Amino acid sequence: MTETPLAGLIVKAQSGFFTVETGETLVVCQLRGRLKQGRASGDIAALGDHVRITVLTDGSGVIEEVGERKQAIVRLDPRPQGKYQQVLLANTDQAVFVFACAQPNPKLRMLDRFLVIAEKQRVPAVIVANKIDLVKNPEEIFGMYEPLGYRVIYTSAKNGSGIAALKSNLTGKISALAGPSGAGKSSLLNAMQPRLGLAVNEVSAALNKGKHTTVVRELFALEGGGYLADTPGWKSLALWDTHPEEIDAYFPELAPLVAECQFSDCSHIHEPGCAVLTALKAGTVHPERYDSYLRLRAGEE
Repeated sequence: MTETPLAGLIVKAQSGFFTVETGETLVVCQLRGRLKQGRASGDIAALGDHVRITVLTDGSGVIEEVGERKQAIVRLDPRPQGKYQQVLLANTDQAVFVFACAQPNPKLRMLDRFLVIAEKQRVPAVIVANKIDLVKNPEEIFGMYEPLGYRVIYTSAKNGSGIAALKSNLTGKISALAGPSGAGKSSLLNAMQPRLGLAVNEVSAALNKGKHTTVVRELFALEGGGYLADTPGWKSLALWDTHPEEIDAYFPELAPLVAECQFSDCSHIHEPGCAVLTALKAGTVHPERYDSYLRLRAGEE
């Protein structure tokens, strides 16, 4: 075995086995027993974690240490007993949400939900407006998000628009990819890097098959540096530990207005002296975004 532990990155996770990339070498590892002692409240090691490993004589490895996470995309284990937090992706630099401009028409309520979850989990979000070749003015659909601080990349796998910008945005980062079916993720990724979309789609299909499928989570290496992970199921992440009165904090255009409301517990629905309703009336809060706020506050999907 190696005398000095090697530093690496977990690029694949499956049923307690972790594939760790150390330079140009891939080592399949398991956790050292001492790391599993005690009752864990969440995954000890996960996709995207930086680790230190010892390589054994048979070529397999043991994870000796898991580095501190700067953050992670987590969800509550759906099993009834628990508060156990499953880590979908650790050390995520950004979440990339791909939505089509048409065919199918974009579900902006879903996008708003994804953005709220990203804000809640402190993951910077990028919006990819795909299939721009199908509409005359894609900015009319997605333009409301740029003044809020979200980067919007307009793309078309068909004519190549925005592919270079997307690739540049992904290079050197660990990115979580999500979006509804039909948005054109696979075609977009294949246009950016041959066969990348096909590989991502294969893992995505397995992840979506359900609880009886052996779940494999994987980071895909990008040409030029960086990694991409498909993270389906953002809708099912749910705001499981979020109270209705917290939702306004995850809307960038609403959060600064809260302190200006007459009542500290303002719901921004009917109260007098509400700064949010004033901004809505003045046109500085988009009515569609406000409607998304109301729906999320009410617990609607």
